[in-house]
Amino acid sequence: MLVAHLRNWPFMHLKLLLPLLVCAPLAWSQSSSLPPKENLHYNIEWRLFGAGKAKVELTNSGGAKPVLQTNLHVESSGIVSKLFKVEDDYAAILNPAYCAQTLQMTTNEGNRHRETKVTFDPEIKKASYLERDRAKNNAVVLAQETEIPACVHDVLGGLFFIRTLNLEPGQSAQIPVSDGKKSVMVKVEAQAREDVKTPEGTFKTIRYEVYLFNGVLYKRPAHLSLWVSDDRRRLPVQIRVRMTFTIGTILLQLEKHE
Repeated sequence: MLVAHLRNWPFMHLKLLLPLLVCAPLAWSQSSSLPPKENLHYNIEWRLFGAGKAKVELTNSGGAKPVLQTNLHVESSGIVSKLFKVEDDYAAILNPAYCAQTLQMTTNEGNRHRETKVTFDPEIKKASYLERDRAKNNAVVLAQETEIPACVHDVLGGLFFIRTLNLEPGQSAQIPVSDGKKSVMVKVEAQAREDVKTPEGTFKTIRYEVYLFNGVLYKRPAHLSLWVSDDRRRLPVQIRVRMTFTIGTILLQLEKHE
């Protein structure tokens, strides 16, 4: 029964856990600037099991025309890894406004080995998506173009952008998001201030609800929540995905911030 759950569990698509962190350049004032380099380490829990680890990195090249690079590494552990091993890498290049330029994903999930590249072109307002199966001599799985706005956010780069904004409880916004295959407007809603305890410590936070599932960008039914520290650091300290009863809840909590 557990193996059956794992085959349907979104750990094998753990990149879906971070879209809740997306945002876009709206007419809000920016509350703080992010450090030139930052590492965020998360524990991943599923049905009270320690399921894996995630590491998110931001690097800013600086200079007159800075280039931002974001990286995500996800790795399963424990009983989950024994039954369905996952090791995924996601990297994106962003402009100074956190608009996506390119992204690359390498997924190793059980017997599934894929490599995906997406290029976002603001001039022609299109995203070019190419996915290959590395287990089948790099055979093309999907190649397509999608119309996008001049500035659109990938699912990881927006993690950093939302932290620079002042979105208070009761406020919401519609923002442009793309995974390269689809481009949509996503509602982000600030709901309440809450205290959250994590392995890194206890934080005063603002809880956000992000309406990304249920047929918006992803068909899967789910509720997606994000807790951001209510201080100048604006750390994303907790991420929760509540899915159907048969799949359960996935929780990411900040373990270490560097």
